[in-house]
Amino acid sequence: MIRKLSILLLATAFAVGCASTSKLTQKSEEKLAAGNAWDAWRLATRALDKEPGNPAARDAATAAGAAIAEEWQRRIRALAEVDSMDAAGEALELAEFRAGAAQYATIPVGAAWPQEDRTLRETAARIHYQRGGEAAESGRPKKACAEYLEAARYVRDYRDVSERADDALAKALTRVAVVPFRSRTVDAAFGVQLSQAWRDQLAQSMLPPAATFTRVLGGNAIDRSVSLADLEDLSRRDAIRLGRKSGAERVVWGSIGKVQSTTRLNVFQNVVARKVVETDAKGHRTERWEDVPIEVVARVRDVNVGVDYEIISTATGATLAHRHVDRSTSARVVWTSHQPAGDPDTYFLVSDTVRKANPKHAREVESRWQSVCGAHTTLKEVLAARRSTRSSGRYGREALPRFVAGAAFVFLEELPPAEDLALTVLAKGYAPLRDDLLRLDPIDDVDLGMATTRRRAR
Repeated sequence: MIRKLSILLLATAFAVGCASTSKLTQKSEEKLAAGNAWDAWRLATRALDKEPGNPAARDAATAAGAAIAEEWQRRIRALAEVDSMDAAGEALELAEFRAGAAQYATIPVGAAWPQEDRTLRETAARIHYQRGGEAAESGRPKKACAEYLEAARYVRDYRDVSERADDALAKALTRVAVVPFRSRTVDAAFGVQLSQAWRDQLAQSMLPPAATFTRVLGGNAIDRSVSLADLEDLSRRDAIRLGRKSGAERVVWGSIGKVQSTTRLNVFQNVVARKVVETDAKGHRTERWEDVPIEVVARVRDVNVGVDYEIISTATGATLAHRHVDRSTSARVVWTSHQPAGDPDTYFLVSDTVRKANPKHAREVESRWQSVCGAHTTLKEVLAARRSTRSSGRYGREALPRFVAGAAFVFLEELPPAEDLALTVLAKGYAPLRDDLLRLDPIDDVDLGMATTRRRAR
């Protein structure tokens, strides 16, 4: 009986699927008859998604695709009379449509279309090829490369376009060196560490396709040029010299402003409640509340720091971009010497009894706790941290990642130095520089107002 029922269910499911496919196919035919070829195409392909290989659905897709292609060709022919480049672009889109549609149906085109398509593409390829040559002659290798690649997009093997594109790319590549920033108000190593952080992040975010021509040099290119001592407190002139020595066409250099910080100390000193559950010899459970005096100390440090940077041409010393960036961050540490007896989950700011008898007092205690320890920090979390910690409460740099990650609090007695916090917030602030480099990426030097000599491919 069960076997018969299973066969019946499978047969029913198959029938429902076929009915769904048939219905979609019928709707596709109706849409095509009404002149809505794209709607007909979508319905037919949905039917084929449900039942690949269905002959009726495939015929409907072929008919709809043919109508789309016929209208597309008509539009391209009309456009070619006024703008051959736009017509060639449309021809590429039609080819892409037919290629993508192949999984459903072979879209027919007229016998004359292949020659028309080839003529349009060759015309577009020739125009882009000529533009590429003109750009190369005018000292615009970036524009030349882009034009040659466009020519190859229309006709892959057009003349020597691949070799020309490669040559233009080699001349257009712009190497960028990020050198240590000056840091007059804090440890000079601060500027070295910041430049390393920005350089590493930029090297990842400036890869193709995000950036076509810009390449950020690794640290080795700079480290092998000078000693570590020479990297500290670089002047603008030193930065340009170092950029040239490392083989860069552009150098990023700047200075870090004064680190400003304020520190607040708050203390929560109160009696909290611990729920004690006791079981007698007969298994009866009773609950009682114990008053537990506790002191929790919270320290908060707010830090503000600014940095100015320049993107400088090593060929001319011209400033290509300049920006001032301000960043701020805050760190909170919480500490208590109270060691909880029993499970931290049994501790509450106020007991259920007090909350019921005096809800106003309960709210006042909770408000005072939040003002000291933060809105997202609980008593249980602090006591659990107290129980699990083996630390003396002294700050070490190994704790810094928790501040960087934005932890609500870190269980420590000491705050990180303002300079450490400033470095963490600035290290994540490379985005404006990335945006400036991306903006400059497609622009040739001559269009930035710089007279340049042609560079040979390296």
